[in-house]
Amino acid sequence: MSLLDKPIRKKRIVVLGAGFAGLTFCRRFRSEFAEIILIDRQNHHLFQPLLYQVATAGLSMPEISRPIRSILSRRKNVTVLMDEVTGIDAENKQVILKAQKEPLAFDYLVIGLGAQNDYFGHPEWEAHAPGLKSLDDAIRIRQNLLLAFEQAEITEDPETQRRLLTIAVIGGGPTGVELAGACAELARVILRRDFRRIDPEKTKIILIEAGDRILSAFDPELSAEAEKQLRRLGVNILKNEPVQSISKEQVVLKDLTIQAGTILWGAGVRGNPLAAKLGIELDSKGRIPVRADCSLNQHRNIFAVGDIATLKDGLGQPVPTVSPAAMQMANHVARIIRDEIECRTQITHNRPSFVYNNKGSMATIGRAAAIAQMGRLKLKGYPAWLAWLFVHLIFLIGFRNKAFVLLQWAWSYFTYGSGSRVISGMDKTFRIKPFAVNPASRVDELAQMENQNTGSGI
Repeated sequence: MSLLDKPIRKKRIVVLGAGFAGLTFCRRFRSEFAEIILIDRQNHHLFQPLLYQVATAGLSMPEISRPIRSILSRRKNVTVLMDEVTGIDAENKQVILKAQKEPLAFDYLVIGLGAQNDYFGHPEWEAHAPGLKSLDDAIRIRQNLLLAFEQAEITEDPETQRRLLTIAVIGGGPTGVELAGACAELARVILRRDFRRIDPEKTKIILIEAGDRILSAFDPELSAEAEKQLRRLGVNILKNEPVQSISKEQVVLKDLTIQAGTILWGAGVRGNPLAAKLGIELDSKGRIPVRADCSLNQHRNIFAVGDIATLKDGLGQPVPTVSPAAMQMANHVARIIRDEIECRTQITHNRPSFVYNNKGSMATIGRAAAIAQMGRLKLKGYPAWLAWLFVHLIFLIGFRNKAFVLLQWAWSYFTYGSGSRVISGMDKTFRIKPFAVNPASRVDELAQMENQNTGSGI
């Protein structure tokens, strides 16, 4: 019996994380000689580019998320485990899981755990300035935003109202710009008729950037255009203003202090802390340095893909931390592992290098407002927004009826609908301060409110 005639044990590939990279690997890898175990502590895949829309009540959670098991239901060689990874034993080829008594052995490991918010050595800031990386983050931000308007409606103190109707967004990158633009539309368009005692249009949105321009990764011309579009929406932009400290309802900058009812963080990200479990040296952002084939120098059977990895591709270009890059890296690794398994070869040192196909960068500012850079082609305004919409529809993973999703977005766009303005999860200890009115005027005010059929619209 020749070597090729001998039955072989299926190789086990363990994939950590069901983001763009992890899901792409599972969907594209096809080999009867391997089994895949996908591990994620959530049960859903999240379309992160539209997470800011959930945070600002533009979309609901089901519109940008879908169960992982549903996406991979037809892939019989893929087992999904909802569990949390607590350790990686690279030497013994094992993953330690929170809910499993025994370590999980692997032949190949694909790490696609993504990134988390980076507070630049000040983790205490997170309590006052939430970032945006998960559905829980989005719900928290949405609660904060909507509660600020509700509390402003019931207070009589003008100074308190001004503070509650001030939104500070820290970070002039894509996340910060998108949040600032969406907050401006929420206040000045969607909520403007919903309140009686405050004017949401007077909401002050402040975008704070430590550098000399926003969206610094884009061409200066497009960066200036984005700034112009934000100012048109009523967003105040502060540049060259590094944050000194953040406390409850207060941001201290180099030259001034801002009192704000809502503070949002979009200033930076770093690699998932689990990367430190590998026992290797990470880069300054806590990401895993990898070879040109996306594998670790010390362990050629372990790959890092997506936002948790840092590398220069086969052409010497740094690979950006964006979803198209994560998906391309996952495809590349899938081909490498499949070829090694099906050809029954040992792990080689002459694997093909990953080459990133840069299809451009986009950032949306608001309704029909965006910028896009694709090589020498530069788009702004409505054409850029249409391009942004088309690209994001293409990259929706696991949404079978993309036309239906498009119709939902179109309906929200043309009707200015925002059906996700629900404040939930309020505990019994929450108390709204009573109206500070004179007893003599109380009856008149209540009668007036009843005649107006006052409601918050949430």
